[in-house]
Amino acid sequence: MSNMVTNVVARSTLLSALEEKRRHQMKKYLLHRLFFVAMLREERCHAEITAYHEQLFQKISKFHLGEPASGVLLIYSQCVLHILEASSGTLYHILMDLAAFESQGPVALLQDIKILVVSHNIPTRLFSQWYATTVEVPVTLEDVTQSQTTEEVITECLSLILKLGIYLATLKVGNKGLSDCLHTAVPELLIPAETIGYLCRAKECLSPGEFLKMYNSPLQPNMDSEM
Repeated sequence: MSNMVTNVVARSTLLSALEEKRRHQMKKYLLHRLFFVAMLREERCHAEITAYHEQLFQKISKFHLGEPASGVLLIYSQCVLHILEASSGTLYHILMDLAAFESQGPVALLQDIKILVVSHNIPTRLFSQWYATTVEVPVTLEDVTQSQTTEEVITECLSLILKLGIYLATLKVGNKGLSDCLHTAVPELLIPAETIGYLCRAKECLSPGEFLKMYNSPLQPNMDSEM
């Protein structure tokens, strides 16, 4: 009798599905990812903006034990791009702190803050820790945002950010920050400063205050139509 070779095909069973569901239920918290941009009050206040975020994370960690925030803060000469991964409670406190800048007017450290997108219940972290670094991106003469919609610009930016996160995952980065300069290692993955300025002026993007107002608004369904 000839030997029969049986191909083993991996199949999902009901037991594995129930175990996966239980693992999700046993999580301490769901993980979310926040993308936002902002203009700086003045050029080159890099040390001030880095110190502010470090103090904010230390303050939040006292109230949310075991829920560390990860992400990356890219500090340009006149603007910033920040990606944060944390629980909903941590992100809510950060958004409230960002909304407080709006009431400070021209003296606020961050100006024209805009929320690009919030990704809910992400399966894994893109960043292993929180990084903060300055980047130097040359000014481009061609403004590509003129021929694109705000949605297309945001989509392109998110694609670059995700690729940047994958690149950072391959680096051996210590607690003191990035081991090399991103603007020399991977300049093609950095969003131009002109694009960030465009997004800070985009009416389609919500400010932290507008986002929180929508987040805190109760749902009021029409009970007659039940929609």
